[in-house]
Amino acid sequence: MSLYTALLDANVLYPAPMRDILMELAVGDLYKARWTDDIHREWINSLLRNEPERSREKLERTRDLMNEHTRDCLIYGYECIIPSLELPDPKDRHVLAAAIVGRCDVIVTQNIRDFPAEVLSIFNIETQHPDEFLLNHLDLAPGLFCVAIKEIRSRLKKPPYDIDQYLQILRQQGLVATAAKLEQYKGLI
Repeated sequence: MSLYTALLDANVLYPAPMRDILMELAVGDLYKARWTDDIHREWINSLLRNEPERSREKLERTRDLMNEHTRDCLIYGYECIIPSLELPDPKDRHVLAAAIVGRCDVIVTQNIRDFPAEVLSIFNIETQHPDEFLLNHLDLAPGLFCVAIKEIRSRLKKPPYDIDQYLQILRQQGLVATAAKLEQYKGLI
């Protein structure tokens, strides 16, 4: 199991294609994924607000499966340090607090500017955009990464996606560099 620990922000768990990759890599022990119940509430409530036709029960089932299949993922006991943290958006302090208490190496988020490097460096934490995070893992373990992508694609049945369609979905999610690098592995995924 990898000791490299990433706190996944709600905005990378919100889109299913991104969440699927992050989860598959975590379950495959390419890295250790962590989050909080607050982060779960945030992505689930955002999805329901933007797509009210979605089923809360199904999303909560997804949450429960994530918690069940990802070793030591939930972080507790971070709330007491939230007031002591300074970030551009005070609503993001719970994410940093969880990363500190959870001894995370990185916060994977699409909102890099909300977590200034000068603040995070005090705690030995960095931020990475999910595209950078995934590309780094693809470079570190291309075989395992490709197995994970192949597994994800095998589950997509309604509708099934050929490799080009799947890579286009990744590009639409902002995973442009990851999709470009995966082009060279088309035969494996």
